[in-house]
Amino acid sequence: MKRSTATIAWMTAAALVATFAATAARAADQPRMDFYGYVMTDAGYNDKAINPDWFDVQRPSRLPSIDNQYGKDGSTFFSSRQTRFGVKSWTPTDMGELKTTFEFELFGTGVDAGQTTFRLRHAYGELGKWGAGQTWSPFMDIDVFPNTLEYWGPNGMVFFRNVQIRYMPIQGDTRMTIALERPGASGDLGVSSDIVDGSQIKARFPLPDLSAEYRMAKPWGYLEAAGMVRQIQWEDLSTGPTDISGSVTGWGINVSSNLKAGKANVLRLQVVYGEGIENYMNDAPVDVGTKPNPGDVKKPVEGVALPVTGIVAFLDHTWSEKMSSSIGYSSCTIDNSEGQDKDAFKLGQYALANLLFTPAPKFMCGVEGGWIHRENNSDGFKVDDYHVQVSAKYSFSFSTGGTQ
Repeated sequence: MKRSTATIAWMTAAALVATFAATAARAADQPRMDFYGYVMTDAGYNDKAINPDWFDVQRPSRLPSIDNQYGKDGSTFFSSRQTRFGVKSWTPTDMGELKTTFEFELFGTGVDAGQTTFRLRHAYGELGKWGAGQTWSPFMDIDVFPNTLEYWGPNGMVFFRNVQIRYMPIQGDTRMTIALERPGASGDLGVSSDIVDGSQIKARFPLPDLSAEYRMAKPWGYLEAAGMVRQIQWEDLSTGPTDISGSVTGWGINVSSNLKAGKANVLRLQVVYGEGIENYMNDAPVDVGTKPNPGDVKKPVEGVALPVTGIVAFLDHTWSEKMSSSIGYSSCTIDNSEGQDKDAFKLGQYALANLLFTPAPKFMCGVEGGWIHRENNSDGFKVDDYHVQVSAKYSFSFSTGGTQ
């Protein structure tokens, strides 16, 4: 029986559709990898002399605490330390999709402070409702970070990538996460260093930090609440007449939100308060200070968890498809203890505004002006730094393997 041309055409089209569908199904079952990152160059000027290890970022805690601590004012900087590279993968398994992230940048911190060197950002894996590795702490909200050129960001923001084991009973736009995190903290003997050998004080962390978050997503944005509780212990290993071994409980509450104000505006807001959580903050000093313990010769001072308050309020505005701006303010305030030095960090403030351009896909450039401010504990010393920065960012991305 002879088929018509229309019938043959229909059968051919049906066969092609079936072939494409089968190919897509096979591709969806295959592992996929995304390679991404960017090359970024910054140049700018600081009108105040700041800690040279932090020459290209705006950190109030790294401003001088005394006159001429870092030499004469005024310095120009160039940097490519924001440059970043990452790999993400999605692998189908019998237990669901296995997700991994490996990401690093060139911004040195810790023993590499001030250097252009490889620095791990994320090393994290997730399967179903469980995840493990180094990534954002549930106590922080990365979506509060504004669209800035300056690398460090708002000083009053909770900002910490930590090694953790997490459980996510609710996933998606509305989510809930509970995690056990790597503990760590720092202390300041302050004026007590005259009577206590600080080199013999060793920190000990018998328990992990416990953190949790819950985010409620709505058409207008979201509201998130996060909490943290931790134990900080220290032991006095000296053989002298004093023994200031002790412990404190650290805790914190972090409330944050993104609010959509029309199609062109996003408000990024956060308020955090706690005690002994300074190492989770973006720019804060030590977690533990001291206070006198009169009448106790063996234990003349006691450790106290330092209270901290952080505020973030930024507006990201889109002018057009190729132009946007960010403007806002942040602060971090420490309630200093009785035993801290007069020049200990008390208050840091941070503000900036910028104009960003995207003249071509994957290319961004812009100019930014900012101000940071530091106040000491009780000696009356204050200092301001004004800065201007221009940056160029060249992004790239490539996917291979199955479809998303």
